[in-house]
Amino acid sequence: MLISEIKRVVEQVSREKGIDRKILIAALEEALKSAAKKKLGSRADIEVQYDDATGEIEVFQFKEVTETVTEPDLEIDFESARKLDPECEIGDSIGTKMDTTTFGRIAAQSAKQVIIQKMKDAERDAVFSGFIDRKGEIINGIVQRIDRNDIIVNLGQTEGILMAKDQIPKETYRRGDRVRAYIKDVLYESRGPQIILSRADEQFLIALFKTEVPEISEGIVKILGAAREPGSRAKIAVTSTDSDIDPVGACVGMKGSRVQNVVQELRGEKIDIIPWHVDVAKFVCNALAPAEISRVIIDEENRLMEVIVPDEFLSVAIGKRGQNVRLASKLTGWHLDVISEARYSQAMKEGYNSLLALPDMGAALADALYERGFFSVEELSKASVEDLTTIRDMDEEKAATLIAIAREAAAQAQMAQETEETAPDDSEADLEEAVPPSVEQTASDIMGDSAEAGDSEKRLEETE
Repeated sequence: MLISEIKRVVEQVSREKGIDRKILIAALEEALKSAAKKKLGSRADIEVQYDDATGEIEVFQFKEVTETVTEPDLEIDFESARKLDPECEIGDSIGTKMDTTTFGRIAAQSAKQVIIQKMKDAERDAVFSGFIDRKGEIINGIVQRIDRNDIIVNLGQTEGILMAKDQIPKETYRRGDRVRAYIKDVLYESRGPQIILSRADEQFLIALFKTEVPEISEGIVKILGAAREPGSRAKIAVTSTDSDIDPVGACVGMKGSRVQNVVQELRGEKIDIIPWHVDVAKFVCNALAPAEISRVIIDEENRLMEVIVPDEFLSVAIGKRGQNVRLASKLTGWHLDVISEARYSQAMKEGYNSLLALPDMGAALADALYERGFFSVEELSKASVEDLTTIRDMDEEKAATLIAIAREAAAQAQMAQETEETAPDDSEADLEEAVPPSVEQTASDIMGDSAEAGDSEKRLEETE
């Protein structure tokens, strides 16, 4: 290969493959060094130099100057060395330029393999470094082929893979189709970088809004969460750092133009834009829109919310096949239990009556427990002594005894329920057996004369 041709090839490959020239030159030098050692042996001292100005590659073999030569490939006699360098001395290392055309076919083939491998490694590194910083961006590509429902996308420098699980359901592509996707991950693998693409990820939805809504790119409007069922429906939570900017309006755009562009890209996926709120209960109510919410009961320890809605809004809040409440739960990060007002009232009534069913439980004590949030025997059984000592005339000993009564009653009720489930024909079982008759100290003993019995139905209505 001519000198000018070597330089031209280096520059062309560097430009087309995006590989640094220094890496290519190093690959050439290592390849020639490998070829020389194939010819002369692995112990040979070889040095390769590339002249960047002329494109010339020179290979030198260095030998030690000795009086007597025992290893011809490593040593040179003093007389021969003097002819090459009149000033050399015994023990010096002297280099002789080698003719690369004498390396032979095997050495040349070895050099070629080294160059190819080095170029592959360099190309892999260049692609990986070029895409690792683009993780999280939207990229356009062309469908190259479909392999077992996975779509291989031509991205120019390399290929990306759009797996079946990352595709929007019912979307179909053919070879040559343009596809727009989100760079989900960039993996460094021995066979080459793998660009993982996605159209089903929540981040793809967020990235689309970033491209459509300038206020998001500017940081005025922020997307604080997203939940999707790809191809069907999605919810995003937005807020604004500027009180004069309506985050929902900014995302919707003039006559809905901005959100419609996103909907079209997602093939008609319905998108609910939810205003985020610092009050988690308010945020949940917004997430369940358009359903109206009557009240919310929060269990912070278990991140659980009971959401009570008017009877006519129950189906709206739950959504088709539970989709609305499922997406709202995913968006807010809380488990949501949506129930109607009628069912809630019935449950509260049954719970209050279960308290009154305890041995000699008075209405005054039942009301006090109800006001503290203990709406049933089961909830009372899970209380701590500290929870009950806030009630008037309730000390730690009385509280502990009351909890023990409730736990015994709850256990008996659970056993009765299990018995009923295992023996469905025994439908006439006496439910009063769920109340433990063996407990010697009753609720009235604990509270004394202050807990007077009354009309339980009337007390329930007053409490409500």
